[in-house]
Amino acid sequence: MQNETFVVPNISCAGCVGAIKFELGEIPGVSAVDGDVDLRTIEVAYDAPATLDGIVALLQEIDYPPQQDN
Repeated sequence: MQNETFVVPNISCAGCVGAIKFELGEIPGVSAVDGDVDLRTIEVAYDAPATLDGIVALLQEIDYPPQQDN
């Protein structure tokens, strides 16, 4: 099991977190999604066939792109 925490600047309310949880929960291999509106973070637990790239791609597709580390 892998765990990843994403900072998602577009999160502004519980509805945003709910939409992200729903969408990411549809990816095969994603076992848990949790979010924090105040911190604007999403935590994802996943195994194969889910991939980090696939999760990031879906977040971008649904207009909640994660913040990139520079």
